[in-house]
This record gives sequence, structure tokens and C-alpha cells, in this order.
Amino acid sequence: MSYELKINDRIANIELLSRDGNIIQVMLDKKLYELDILEVERGVYSILLDNNSFNVELVEGKNAKTYTVNTLYESFEVEVIDAESKYLKNRKKDEGEDQNVIASPMPGKVVKVLVKEGDKVKAGETVVVVSAMKMESEYKVKQDRVIKKLLVKVGDTVSSDQPMVIIE
Repeated sequence: MSYELKINDRIANIELLSRDGNIIQVMLDKKLYELDILEVERGVYSILLDNNSFNVELVEGKNAKTYTVNTLYESFEVEVIDAESKYLKNRKKDEGEDQNVIASPMPGKVVKVLVKEGDKVKAGETVVVVSAMKMESEYKVKQDRVIKKLLVKVGDTVSSDQPMVIIE
């Protein structure tokens, strides 16, 4: 399972590789760590890493995927950014002015392309449909625009934030 973690102003990539009881292996920004983690009381964890002991307190934030992480000397604001979070964040950004690029916030497969280069499209018109997480998402223009360049076709797999359509 892969996630992005926003730690204060830094984005870190983390992948859970294995778990056997309290022993977990994670890849954090392409570096492998083996950790022994034990919850000693609700929200408080003891972590052993390379024979060093750390105590960490997780305090849930306002949203389900935000936390304040307290250590002995420091505190960090952490947000777990998974595919669902990216999708919801992108949906919230849908208000307002168009950007010049339409991109999917998460990996998926292009199932429909409803325009061609040079087409004039009206505000609210769907230009591309992507299937991701067993859902189909329609990507629309927010204002009257012209399709400048199509970067995908039906059947293409797109990655997170990959440009699909350039508009003017």
C-alpha cells in the first residue's frame, strides 16, 4: 500500500511492504526501514529503529486523515494523502477558473474522450471520462474553451496528475 504523507510542508512517499506482528517494513522516500511498533496506550506508540527507541503520540486532527504527531522534542502536522484524498481534493478545486490543463488526480484508465483537437466546448461540458477506484469520473471545462491538444486516447492508463487535455 502506497501513500503520500504531508509532514508540515514536506511531501514524503511511504509504502508498507510487510507486517508480521509488531515488525513492519516500510519504504520511505526510497529508503527501507524495519520498525518494531507497539501501541503502549491509546494513541501512544513505542517505535524501535536500529536499536533506538522513540515514543510518538498521534492526536487526530479535524479530518480523518490528519494528525498532530508529538515526539519528545518536536511536533509535526501530518496528512495522509491517499487516492481517495487526492480525488476529493481535486473535486473541491473544481470551483472557479479553468486551468489550461485537465489532469486526473489519481491513476486510472481513460474510458471516453468526447472531444477532438480544435473543438469548441461550452462551460460544464465533459471532455474526458476516467475510470479509477471502480468509479467513473467526468472531467469538464468550467468556462467556454477550445481543445488545443489531446494527450490521451480511450484505453490509455493515466498516472496521478498526468495531463490529459490542454485547453485554451
